[in-house]
Amino acid sequence: MKSVGMYIHIPYCRSKCPYCDFFSLADRDSAAQYVHAVCRTIEAFFTANHCKVDTLYIGGGTPSVLTGEQIACMVHCARRYAADMEEITVECNPSDCSEDFLREIFAAGVNRLSFGMQSAVERERRALGRRADRARVAAAVKSAQTVGFRNISVDLMLGIPGQTSESLSESIRFCASLGVQHISAYLLKIEDGTPFAKKRETLALPDEDTTADLYLQCVAGLEQAGWRQYEISNFALPGFESRHNLKYWRVEEYIGIGAAAHSFFGGKRFYYPRDIAYFLDGGEPLADGTGGDREEKIMLGLRLCEGIPADWLSPKAQENLPLLCEQGLATYKDNTIALTPKGFLISNSIINLLTEGNDYE
Repeated sequence: MKSVGMYIHIPYCRSKCPYCDFFSLADRDSAAQYVHAVCRTIEAFFTANHCKVDTLYIGGGTPSVLTGEQIACMVHCARRYAADMEEITVECNPSDCSEDFLREIFAAGVNRLSFGMQSAVERERRALGRRADRARVAAAVKSAQTVGFRNISVDLMLGIPGQTSESLSESIRFCASLGVQHISAYLLKIEDGTPFAKKRETLALPDEDTTADLYLQCVAGLEQAGWRQYEISNFALPGFESRHNLKYWRVEEYIGIGAAAHSFFGGKRFYYPRDIAYFLDGGEPLADGTGGDREEKIMLGLRLCEGIPADWLSPKAQENLPLLCEQGLATYKDNTIALTPKGFLISNSIINLLTEGNDYE
């Protein structure tokens, strides 16, 4: 029986951050119905398909706006189809996490938390629309540790309004003081249709060169503090890499449950539209083509510090490897090509160079 990951999307937030393009609504009146629909969909899928779950990731939106009982209900349902659930993650807003909530989901089997912090600098957090201050973030992490969580991730954002080398150093020092095992450090991307997109010209954003410097500073600073980079935007203490997210980058199978959730299963990709009512009414996921071909494995695998086998590349593409290594953009050793932090900054261009015009079927 093969193992798959499971992602459950929770499309609710207390308020919408101005940079966020993930599907979520502030109206949570349908939350109880939604949890029921998630469980119903899980049961239907695993009744029809012979597989088991080994990782579960509940994301959003903001899953922690639900009750602990509602989170536990979905976790218990998923665990019915798991021989051994090695990692169960819930994304949390530090403002929502009472110790009682954390105890309830820990008792249900949740063993990993991902806290949305983005910055430890108050002016930067206000610019991002974040509600919790750094004291609340520290209190939430401490409560989680008191409850028994030993695998905690915190989010950082890079290239945000007003960010400087000094303020990034402050955020990294704050993360180090928390005693967490994992850091996700993402470059801000201005998505069309968001409030940030509408006022892009008035945002005090670092320029492109400064943002690149901030990224390289972040990589060096986090690694100096003990978090090893294992993916473009992710850093972990040894053994605490996100097992669920590694499935995406290694092109392994996963099932997405809920509005806006995507899946890759049986060589096919499919998804639910960004429509809560559609999901509540039992709408079927929509086809999104095939997946798992060589080009996709190259594209996703080059996000990882472990890299990919060089022989995945066509002979024509391999001709580019000496120059990439000479420029400090990649390494090539033991038939493995991997991007460096400098290479990650222009990964899209490098991936296009290594895949464009080649037949990988």
